[in-house]
Amino acid sequence: MNRAFNRKKDKSWMHTPEALAKHFIAYNAKFLGHTEVDQPKGTEIVRDAVRKLKFQRHIKKSEGQKTPKVELQISIYGVKILDPKSKEVQHNCQLHRISFCADDKTDKRIFTFICKDSESNKHLCYVFDSEKCAEEITLTIGQAFDLAYKKFLESGGKDVETRKQIGGLQKRIQDLEAENSELKKQLQVLEEQLMIAQVPPGNSMSSKTPTDIFDMVPFSPMTPLVPLPASNGSAPPPPAGPMEIRKDLFGAEPFDPFTCGAADFPPDIQSKLDEMQEGFKMGLTVEGTVFSLDPLEGRC
Repeated sequence: MNRAFNRKKDKSWMHTPEALAKHFIAYNAKFLGHTEVDQPKGTEIVRDAVRKLKFQRHIKKSEGQKTPKVELQISIYGVKILDPKSKEVQHNCQLHRISFCADDKTDKRIFTFICKDSESNKHLCYVFDSEKCAEEITLTIGQAFDLAYKKFLESGGKDVETRKQIGGLQKRIQDLEAENSELKKQLQVLEEQLMIAQVPPGNSMSSKTPTDIFDMVPFSPMTPLVPLPASNGSAPPPPAGPMEIRKDLFGAEPFDPFTCGAADFPPDIQSKLDEMQEGFKMGLTVEGTVFSLDPLEGRC
């Protein structure tokens, strides 16, 4: 790593070795973001990155977006960037992948470091804004490097490989946690869709009256006929009541000889009917020939 903080090497370290080796030092800062850079180190490289991310943050601020706050956990194993409330790890920058770290001389609130991404192998410059602790955070990262380098010399390089394996496992755990969270969301969506698609018990197919091929209900003398709704969805017609006797234009009931009795005929019509019946008994003249309908005569 290019130690841009070597200008302060005459100062004593701020933290005990145990605090960084066995635990971590936490700081709060505003996260301006990260951007890809061409080189793993260099003051001009980080200066261009800071200028770019400041401009992007200014645009987002004009749109009403606030600069997110993060928590930095610094140890000899790396720098973790977490959400300060949920403690969710947003970025895990392993120490052996950090190649440059510096605070801005022109803006005392800004500090940066360059880290090589473990997946894309691209160099990313992370930029932070801390009103009071920018220089202190830079020195803390420098102290973590110093302790990690001493440990590397003591272990003969074996400790670096162990940390790489641990870092890989931590990354795998983060990926599995993210995948598990996504699967839980998909399962919840499927459960909601299943609840919507369920048919209510009152509308089950088992309660539907069977019909024939003409969509007619088979007649059964044991069960009363129940009107079914029409195929177009309209309500069934009301059941037919007693037949109403229609009247003519003058309000009189129409004459029906098949339903009327002898007492129902007017007197004049009744007398004519009696005469016609008497004539049938005496005989009937057809084309000049007389036929007798009297069975006692026995002739025709």
